[in-house]
Amino acid sequence: MTALPQTTELSETTGELETYFDETIERGRRIEPRDWMPDAYRATMIRQIAQHAHSEIIGMQPEGNWITRAPSLRRKAILIAKVQDEAGHGMYLYSAAETLGADRADLTGKLVSGRQKYSSIFNYPTLTYADVGVIGWLVDGAAICNQVPLCRSSYGPYGRAMIRICKEESFHQRQGYELLMTMMRGSKAQREMVQDATNRFWWPSLMMFGPPDDQSPNTAQSMAWGVKRHTNDELRQRFVDMTVPQADKLGVTLPDKDLAWNAERGHYDFGPVDWTEFMAVVKGNGPCNVERVARRKAAHDDGAWVREAALAHAAKHAASPKTPAASPKTPKDAA
Repeated sequence: MTALPQTTELSETTGELETYFDETIERGRRIEPRDWMPDAYRATMIRQIAQHAHSEIIGMQPEGNWITRAPSLRRKAILIAKVQDEAGHGMYLYSAAETLGADRADLTGKLVSGRQKYSSIFNYPTLTYADVGVIGWLVDGAAICNQVPLCRSSYGPYGRAMIRICKEESFHQRQGYELLMTMMRGSKAQREMVQDATNRFWWPSLMMFGPPDDQSPNTAQSMAWGVKRHTNDELRQRFVDMTVPQADKLGVTLPDKDLAWNAERGHYDFGPVDWTEFMAVVKGNGPCNVERVARRKAAHDDGAWVREAALAHAAKHAASPKTPAASPKTPKDAA
């Protein structure tokens, strides 16, 4: 492998740095914050990590809406813990974006002003308590399919953050599925509630993987850089193949008349996704886009005094004279 060019040498060229970067990617090694990287790679990573972080933070809202209405203290505690986990995921990811030179406040500003996006799935309402379980089963299940390969992302801080996030998302999926199994053993009304939630979230879950490969402007370059390991359509197919047996076990019907096993392909065939609806939601015209962003902005504005107090405390602490540490007492001093 080409030796890393010395940044202090006048003979260094961008071409040498690009060669080293390309060879690092080709050998499956990771790019770290202090490594040279093309501007386009840096911009791509900031865009993807920021969108992921925004999704975790906005994603607290649909389920957080049910904390006070969960049917038991146990269910409330589970939901609180999950929402808290999502907040932690957002913090990990914002920290990863900062290693690329991004400013967290700037990223939040872009989110609330509509200049950066988040996952389209969180622009759908949670109408019943069964939605909490279906989000855990389908939405977190789709997230796991999408994110596990990101543990091997070429950008080091992002890949390492994803390891912990994926472990927690896997637990969230099991929680959601357990909730649905409990409801399916309940009354007729509860079973109908689960089926209704499945009907509403199935297609938006398939949209989570992004547009078809022939309409995705970023997939080819992201895969060339090792940012992504699989295409949108490959991940979507993997999710369908994984979910159909789970639905059978649960006792619900996935709302797709074209869903059928294709022995020749070794995969399930499924019907066409409504990409017109997807694009409408992405452009801000979904059922809850305005509500989600407005609530995030209100929370950010309400927390301004906390950030200001923290900065003032830090400044005061930095300006105060350092008190020398007291030397430990010897047995003779104690006597």
